[in-house]
Amino acid sequence: MTGGRTAHGAGGDGLRVWVDITNSPHVVIFRPLIERLRARGCEVVVTAREFAQTIGLLERFGIEHVSVGAHGGGSRRGKARAMAGRSAALARFARRERFDLAVAHGSTDQPLAARLAGTPQVTMFDYEFAAAMHHWNGRLATRVLVPSAISEAALAPYGIRPPKLVRYPGLKEEYYLADHAMDDGVLAELGLDPDRLVAVLRPPPEVTLYHRGASTDLFGRTLERLLAEPGVQVVVLPRTAEQRAALAGGAAIVPVRPVDGPSLVAAADLVVSAGGTMNREAAALGVPAYTPFAARLGAVDRRLIEEGRLRRLEHAGDVVLERRPRAAAPPLRDPEVLIDLILGATPATLPLS
Repeated sequence: MTGGRTAHGAGGDGLRVWVDITNSPHVVIFRPLIERLRARGCEVVVTAREFAQTIGLLERFGIEHVSVGAHGGGSRRGKARAMAGRSAALARFARRERFDLAVAHGSTDQPLAARLAGTPQVTMFDYEFAAAMHHWNGRLATRVLVPSAISEAALAPYGIRPPKLVRYPGLKEEYYLADHAMDDGVLAELGLDPDRLVAVLRPPPEVTLYHRGASTDLFGRTLERLLAEPGVQVVVLPRTAEQRAALAGGAAIVPVRPVDGPSLVAAADLVVSAGGTMNREAAALGVPAYTPFAARLGAVDRRLIEEGRLRRLEHAGDVVLERRPRAAAPPLRDPEVLIDLILGATPATLPLS
């Protein structure tokens, strides 16, 4: 389905909603949701953290925002210091702005800041094994939204249970991509030949705690294999400045500025991502996707593998190099469902505790 206003229960007129965006994929996630919140009469204010291509993507899509803080790097101490400083700054901001509702996807800062400011907060995530984050955010959030593939039992150890816990069908990508206007010029923007095979790769999240200690050699071997294939155009979307520097001067195509990720995925023949969002976007759009994710696979990815919509990459040679048929994308879901769930967490319907 495509976007379009439908009749739903939760309102929004006059609510001041605070959206916190802390990572590049969250820009694409919230862009259509922000528009729909505003269509319901909400006033939406966006804060953002300097990390990866987050600020660049917000600027590309014309999303006004207030930049607050930066990523703390790879160490636990750095992360803790950055989180404490940013949470304190956000709490001051929220107290001053007096929001009715806060919402974020995987933000480690907003739940604490919202609690300190007395603002109901909605946390979204789709990977259940980020234990440190969930023990903290799950207890502070007013409502937690996750895909139904994640069981109640998996989140109970974090203190996340109904009615705080709300599980929705499908993938979040199937909701926000329904509103995404695909950019047909994305291949030309990167100097790619539309008649040759396009492989899009996303490196491991090397500064993510839940990924620490897991082997990332498989991604490197896969990249080398694809670069050695003369008929393959390889686009790599680095997460960090260090990854970008390591790719400089090589044969891979590395965009010099943030690109429209979903449009690139939709135009690609295959995706290899060591994270999650890009693989799930590919699955939602019917594009072959491979995960070399070396940490513990979450329930969402396990279900996609069972359904044949995602493939577990175990050897560099597992990637099938062939042009995919440009058939119509699979049906997507109504984004208003997520809007209803987000707006359900208002003072009139949910307690702060």
